[in-house]
Amino acid sequence: MNPRITAVKALDNYKLALSFTNKEHRVFNMEKYLNSGVFKELKDKQKFNKVSVFLGTVKRDTGQDLCPDTLYEESIKKG
Repeated sequence: MNPRITAVKALDNYKLALSFTNKEHRVFNMEKYLNSGVFKELKDKQKFNKVSVFLGTVKRDTGQDLCPDTLYEESIKKG
């Protein structure tokens, strides 16, 4: 099992800064998801920027979510 998310911050260009339980800091690019289904509405920057952590993953008021394993495996380690 991959580590879970402890903190999230929306960045420019549809990216998320993520902190994980293993103390890693990573950046996840959401851009490739924004042309698919329920993720399309996140093109609205105000909706994209409303993000928080819930049960080890990213939570959005609009309901979109991704598996925490995907967020870890597809993100790039900072530093």
